[in-house]
Amino acid sequence: MAIVTIRLKGISMFKKSFIAAIFFVFFGMGAFNLSAQTKSKAILSGIPWFDNNGNTVSAHGANIIKEKGKYYLFGEGHKDGTNAFAGFNCYSSSDLYNWKFESIALPVQLTGKLDSNSVGERPKVMKCPSTGEYVMYVHADTLGYKSQYVGYATAKKITGPYSFNGPILFNGKPIKKWDMGTFQDKDGSGYVLLHGGDIYKLNPDYKSISEQINKAFEKGFESPAIFKKDSLYYFLGSDLTGWERNDNYYFTATSLKGPWTKQGFIAPPGTLTWNSQTTFVLPIEGTKETTFMFMGDRWSFPKQNSAATYIWQPLQVDGHKIAMPVFNEAWKIDVKAGVNSSGEIKGNEIAANDQQIIYTGNWQQDTLAVKSSDTKGDAFSFTVKGTQVGIYGLARPDGGYANVIIRNSKGKTVLTSSIDMYSKYPTVLLKFLSPVLKNDSYTVTLTVLGERWWWKEKSGRVSGSKGDVVSFEKIMVIE
Repeated sequence: MAIVTIRLKGISMFKKSFIAAIFFVFFGMGAFNLSAQTKSKAILSGIPWFDNNGNTVSAHGANIIKEKGKYYLFGEGHKDGTNAFAGFNCYSSSDLYNWKFESIALPVQLTGKLDSNSVGERPKVMKCPSTGEYVMYVHADTLGYKSQYVGYATAKKITGPYSFNGPILFNGKPIKKWDMGTFQDKDGSGYVLLHGGDIYKLNPDYKSISEQINKAFEKGFESPAIFKKDSLYYFLGSDLTGWERNDNYYFTATSLKGPWTKQGFIAPPGTLTWNSQTTFVLPIEGTKETTFMFMGDRWSFPKQNSAATYIWQPLQVDGHKIAMPVFNEAWKIDVKAGVNSSGEIKGNEIAANDQQIIYTGNWQQDTLAVKSSDTKGDAFSFTVKGTQVGIYGLARPDGGYANVIIRNSKGKTVLTSSIDMYSKYPTVLLKFLSPVLKNDSYTVTLTVLGERWWWKEKSGRVSGSKGDVVSFEKIMVIE
């Protein structure tokens, strides 16, 4: 078979043709173990990731801390169909590409704010310099988002288990706000960040607050994150649009006490921060330079486990300006040197109109490159020999969900997942790449679910996709 090199360097967002884009998908059932397989060699955004057990990496609203040469990722575990608290997960990695599941760092509580009928979001972990303890800060709430506070939990080991201690107090009272983040300065001082721009300084034990050093200064401004380069602080956040994407923006200041100056959008206007919402910025400090990695979430309710993905991108930082001018589907980071570079995936392409692909149902030829359907139960299948399979499609304003099943040569299901084809603007991107499988013949079946991404905001407004369309462009096979 001829090998085609697909170079996934920076791609601009607006492709005027409403064609092609990539379609999606999939996620692990733990049917295989990846520890002995060839591992990922790049950071891939907008597609499901799999841990060492072959399960979906479920860690949204996350942060990362480094300890003894390893990176530890903490984030929200989720189940499809509900937003109820399902625990906070911990993963570890030495390269930021491949993740090992460590633990449910903070499990569902038997009673109280983080029980099975509550909401737990945006876990952020910092190591307290004065005690050596690890402290996790969280947004704890009711399912209706009407009784929120910032809570905290502690652990002796970085992987937990963490003991939930209830609300963190300021002047003897809980902080009753929702979206939150944390920041640890070079001197070891710890801070809790709140939507609107509130900044609270922690006491030396990190278990209570000593003072509010900055008051809210911007309406909305949720999903707060701060990083520092040289003597300048950068404060990132998003508009209030529920889980719908928007153009995230940022402020700068020479002191955490402000004054903060609004600088503009993080990514080009209209890209909606490459269809994501910021959660954290990780400084990857090396011997040559420091790469600041933007960490964002691409939410997908009600399939927050199987279809929601991550957008991790290298930030350009120059004086008062930061930018993500292009979207990198794949990029590399040398964690020792701190240097990032573009990545690439090599594979063999099969177009949507290839006779190897068998369609059932009412698939329509949208363009010369894309076939689409919004009819529940419509499907296509193909059989290929290789170790990895990718699917490209067109994410669009009326995009919906699909289900993907991969079976081996013996007919055994090795993987199944949901796929989200929604985007507020039409865009062509890689949406699914399987983990590395044993070299075999695999039959891949994609089925239109007749469902869509949606979310009901506090105001009662429903946002999300306008339809259930699944648009398929091509397959990529890696031998």
